[in-house]
Amino acid sequence: MLGVKGLLAPRWPLQQDVLSAVKLVSSALEALDSSRAPVTKRHRKLLLKTTAAGGEEELLQQRLAETQASRRRLLTDVCAKYQPGVDERHVSGRQVSRVYVEDQSRLLYCEVPKAGCSNWKRVLMVLGGSATSTQDIPHDAAHYGNHLWRLESYEHAGIAERLRSYTKVLFVREPFERLVSAFRDKFESPNSYYHPVFGRPIISRYRANATQAALRTGAGVTFREFVQYLLDVRRPVGMDIHWEPVTQLCSPCLLRYNFIGKFESLREEADFLLRSVGAPRNLTFPDFKDRNPRAERTSSRITQRYFSQLNATERQKAFDFYYMDYLMFDYPKPFNDLH
Repeated sequence: MLGVKGLLAPRWPLQQDVLSAVKLVSSALEALDSSRAPVTKRHRKLLLKTTAAGGEEELLQQRLAETQASRRRLLTDVCAKYQPGVDERHVSGRQVSRVYVEDQSRLLYCEVPKAGCSNWKRVLMVLGGSATSTQDIPHDAAHYGNHLWRLESYEHAGIAERLRSYTKVLFVREPFERLVSAFRDKFESPNSYYHPVFGRPIISRYRANATQAALRTGAGVTFREFVQYLLDVRRPVGMDIHWEPVTQLCSPCLLRYNFIGKFESLREEADFLLRSVGAPRNLTFPDFKDRNPRAERTSSRITQRYFSQLNATERQKAFDFYYMDYLMFDYPKPFNDLH
């Protein structure tokens, strides 16, 4: 095993003060005033408009940088309270098994399913040179094409060096919404893996008077049956990464991520990160949905509808199951009766 000391997340560099935008306006106008060519009213308006846009961009960059600093502080505080000393423990292969490596941009990305991971893998492939455009990468190529390296595949010294010097990236999603998204994707659409492997044992354990057809195919699992399986300490089939809590999937207290993004503002925050690590200007985060593209994206409204099928006790137990995700990533309680 590899012993890695806890790494305090470095402060994300704050952007240039917004007053620089005002200075830029003044200096540019002075340069125009001193030039021999006459400055028209139209030229002044165009200059002011361009500089104002630059000022707005700087404000946005500063806001995003401050958000990152706040999220890292919260992560540090929660870890210190609930998992003291965890950063002194040994790093195991499992704890970095979901972390992907992009050496050219010096990025480590922990895969969180149902939080934009397919598109993040496409971005990593473009950054690494195995693809030229995110638009040309099919879903299966992103996930099963073996174009990306996992951190666990490196030798101990390589793992330690990358953990020490690379930008460690994590994107999270509201836990109940992520759970509903996973359920809809795996159980409400035809699926040759999840129906037989998970559906059959779930129906067998939690459905009274199940039909032979349901027991044979595993199709038609209800959301309530799925949650019963999730909360059962003696599950008839194991955990899966699509609904495993992020705190277990990505070990945030151990790995101390430098960048903690949220699915709810995915495009904006992902593009901010890409600019921060020097990615090509023409590479922006894709926004297409290639899994069940005709289905409406899982939203807070849809999530509320699914959880309304549960009673208050079941909702509370589900909240307790994801409690550390809610706490560590600053998501509010999704129902008023939760405690």
